Amino acid sequence: MRRGRGPAVAIALLLAAALAAAGCGFGPGSGVGEVSLTVTRDYGSEQMQRVASDEASESDTVMRVLDREAEISTRYSGGFVQTIDGLEADERFGHSFDWFFYVNGVESPVGAADFALHGGEAIWWDYRNWSAAQGVPAVVGSWPQPLLAGYEGKSHPVALECRGAGAACGAVRRRLDAAGIAPAAGPTDDAIRVLVGPWARLRDDPAAAQLEQGPQVSGVFADFTPRAGDYQLQGLDESGAPARNFGPSAGLVAATRRFDAPPVWLVSGATTSGALAAAGLLDTIRLRDHYAVATEGGQETPLPLR
Repeated sequence: MRRGRGPAVAIALLLAAALAAAGCGFGPGSGVGEVSLTVTRDYGSEQMQRVASDEASESDTVMRVLDREAEISTRYSGGFVQTIDGLEADERFGHSFDWFFYVNGVESPVGAADFALHGGEAIWWDYRNWSAAQGVPAVVGSWPQPLLAGYEGKSHPVALECRGAGAACGAVRRRLDAAGIAPAAGPTDDAIRVLVGPWARLRDDPAAAQLEQGPQVSGVFADFTPRAGDYQLQGLDESGAPARNFGPSAGLVAATRRFDAPPVWLVSGATTSGALAAAGLLDTIRLRDHYAVATEGGQETPLPLR
């Protein structure tokens, strides 16, 4: 006579089935959607790897997605990345080089092993010299994220603030509309703000004013310096030192963040024509994999300067 499974085995099978239905158990869980992965070095100047999409599950983290797509080693009990495809965090010639990651263009407040995914995220790992700026709180290279999909697992309204912007404001609004972003009626505490206008009109904003304190505060390798009663856009190199002075028609697109408030995007220039030129940068091709971008005479210049 064949031996039956018995009550203990039956209970175990029922429990396993219940866990699987709940998306828990021993497997990866149910899918939550696609995520994209980009790996670069030196402030995005060299692309090492781009994965168009990877199907994430509800148990996935940023670290797990990276581990599936690249050869990595970790430190601090597996919570932080030490190497990606052989490129290792290091100290060289008095400078510190390390791996940093952004999700939807925002620097993570937690380690990669603790950052849970919800589907739809753009993950960007970059290996860089952080001697001049240990933290870069927000970047523009994952446009249209986070304006379209939010950050840290939450959606946020977008507030478009025009300050003496003239035609630049209309151009930015059209770019947002083309990306599927509908600005809110007005600014709120949880809104991601897009400030548009010449620097003289933006610099009184506490978040924007961080640019004048250097990249160690703002995370932006650009500055507006006084010149003949007005301002001049200045590009900085990786050490935070001035490297190029731009003309009056130059524009800048950058992102920063003040404390724990939502990111603030800056579409600006020394003049209104510079702000209008900056508005033309708001597309995927011109901003991709860049921390910030300046433009002059139709020529884009990624920042920081090499």
